[in-house]
Amino acid sequence: MSRLLVTGGAGFIGSNFVHHVVAHTDHHVTVLDKLTYAGNRESLAGLPEARVRFVHGDIADPALVDDLMTSTDAVVHYAAESHNDNSLDDPRPFLDTNIIGTYTLLEAARRHGTRFHHVSTDEVYGDLELDDPARFTETTPYNPSSPYSSTKAGSDLLVRAWVRSFGVQATISNCSNNYGPYQHVEKFIPRQITNVIRGIRPKLYGKGENVRDWIHADDHSSAVLTILERGRIGETYLIGADGEKNNKDVVELILDLMGEPTDAYDHVTDRAGHDLRYAIDSSKLRDELGWRPQYRDFEAGLSATIDWYRSHEAWWAGAKDATEAFYTAKGQ
Repeated sequence: MSRLLVTGGAGFIGSNFVHHVVAHTDHHVTVLDKLTYAGNRESLAGLPEARVRFVHGDIADPALVDDLMTSTDAVVHYAAESHNDNSLDDPRPFLDTNIIGTYTLLEAARRHGTRFHHVSTDEVYGDLELDDPARFTETTPYNPSSPYSSTKAGSDLLVRAWVRSFGVQATISNCSNNYGPYQHVEKFIPRQITNVIRGIRPKLYGKGENVRDWIHADDHSSAVLTILERGRIGETYLIGADGEKNNKDVVELILDLMGEPTDAYDHVTDRAGHDLRYAIDSSKLRDELGWRPQYRDFEAGLSATIDWYRSHEAWWAGAKDATEAFYTAKGQ
């Protein structure tokens, strides 16, 4: 699998994966990215041109996808509309990219016999009660609650059907919430960090009791590469790093790490249908494939992420004003 096609490779998690592949393998990577607002060519800056090729295009374009598949050994499919707030505002792009785009890639992989790995989210499982000791596993029933998570659930089911019906050589991973470099400022952690840098008070939905299971993007990348190399065809693997934190604690930790009072934030109108808690049981991935997370200290990983945003303001500054205008109009 020396030639990888990485869809959405100029986005947050995809670009981190491309950096990881270049650093840890000899693979050549073709990045296919539509460069919507969430994609940024600068996220791939500094990578060797001899090993990383960028193609500007849409995963829902059958002719382009088929052409790229002719020189591809494996596809790693990150491309997705992924922001819950945007899906509540306008669901249609989520159907076009997450459903039709995934279908287009699967059909091309089917024609060319290409290995396929589909990157998904734990949000397809819905949520858990705050006091529930359970965690999501590969057998947890799907129960999505937003246009984003429902279209990701739909794309997962397409992959499963193409494996069973057509013999596509595919695996799936469902990961918990990522943090780290190159994440768009609309997302929870970078929004709060860049607010503090700009002298704006962080914003917390509702009471901030909602729990997310955080994993550093580098750990997600290493897990995906492990599954691509050693995962069993047709299997789903959950990726998590035992990083459960509620949103209130995360905001207060960001403020503390940035030298601000831990109560210097504002409560804002809660998101509609806001999931309560996500929690991942990644035992299958660890036991079968021997994967382990490296960023086990959330505070240390968060501190490094803060440092990255402080030193890369040119990367995120252009998107910040538009993001805050969007949230201001929603009272958030």
